[in-house]
Amino acid sequence: MDTLSYKTVSANKATVTKEWVVVDAEGQQLGRICSKVAKLLRGKYKPNYTPHVDCGDNVIIINADKVQLSGKKWTDRIYLRYTLYPGGQRAFTPESLMKKGADRLFLKVIKGMLPKNKLGRKLLGNVRVFEGSEHNMEAQSPRVIDINKLK
Repeated sequence: MDTLSYKTVSANKATVTKEWVVVDAEGQQLGRICSKVAKLLRGKYKPNYTPHVDCGDNVIIINADKVQLSGKKWTDRIYLRYTLYPGGQRAFTPESLMKKGADRLFLKVIKGMLPKNKLGRKLLGNVRVFEGSEHNMEAQSPRVIDINKLK
């Protein structure tokens, strides 16, 4: 038996093929779409996935203002932030974050699903969120994918 045929190949910065993909968030549940986007950013849908390398795609989310939350989560769910001052804990609801911009809500949710290290902070820069159906990333010639087909 040839043991060299079972050699594990790890991706690195030079061998990674990154693409631009467009995801439509209209009518989607917030947590479900963000978990799939986080997997796209990590590259877990690719056969050459390597945990310590940025091998994921660049993701463009359109129609972010038409995302859904079930029940009373718009007003009852709380996201926390700390200002590093005594008594500096601030609480936000998804409704208040959406008023400031849909990108704030999406980035907050996606950030919680990525690794808490340098790689996770770098991966968060690979996502762009747009509230309408138009985006300014046509120069990258992104391909449109159906997020419901991904697991």
